Amino acid sequence: MTGPITDANRSEVLTRGFSVVSDAIDPAVALDWRDRLVEQVAAARTAMNERTAIDDYMVHNPMLADATFYEVLENPAVVACLDEFLGDTSIVYAFTTSSMPAKGTNYSARVHVDCPRVIPGYMTNLGVIIALDDFTDENGATYFLPGSFERLEAPTESEFFASAERVHPRRGDLVVFNARTFHYGGLNNTEIDRHALTINACRSYMRQRFDYPRMIGDAAETFSPTLRRVLGYDVRVPASMDEYYLPEAQRLYKANRG
Repeated sequence: MTGPITDANRSEVLTRGFSVVSDAIDPAVALDWRDRLVEQVAAARTAMNERTAIDDYMVHNPMLADATFYEVLENPAVVACLDEFLGDTSIVYAFTTSSMPAKGTNYSARVHVDCPRVIPGYMTNLGVIIALDDFTDENGATYFLPGSFERLEAPTESEFFASAERVHPRRGDLVVFNARTFHYGGLNNTEIDRHALTINACRSYMRQRFDYPRMIGDAAETFSPTLRRVLGYDVRVPASMDEYYLPEAQRLYKANRG
């Protein structure tokens, strides 16, 4: 097996729905991402309005405001997780910040899943949480309900908390999970915001939350093949017959993309 995923990680994700991948990101790099994230969260909160208030402490697509965050999407450890569970043609469905405010909680404080589909024995979406701070019980470590990813009905809160387990990644660790696993964001009882980033990845034939090729535009001309792949540049749909009949090397939907 290549990359940071161990056999134990793989078994835990496939049977329990989640696992912590240790020492995946250099802590110094994760700290730099944290500092940059703090600035974006502050800016988003300043600009918040009635429509965006539901996503307080969440920033969608942080790479659009700070290109450094493209590094997250093509980080070898992160991509190895996507490849391991969804294959090497998988793409990013959504990329957001996952911050837990001091002395509070946010949108994640509910029993929920990050994927609406249940296909027995088949994972359509993978979640990857990149811890930019140590997760503790005091600062809102996330709860997961083991083995719940094939449930059709959501558990009640009493059922959930009777069996849920908390994850405690340290800065630079990843929490990898089947996005259908029921989870719950904790309560941050400390005086300091707890920060993380979350990627939701999906199969190459699925729709993304945002049309990244159209959103990013010409900037992608300098992107690496890996970054272009995860952002969906290899699975674009032709918008004209001319695009449909482009030579193979120029086609928008590349061959063997799933």
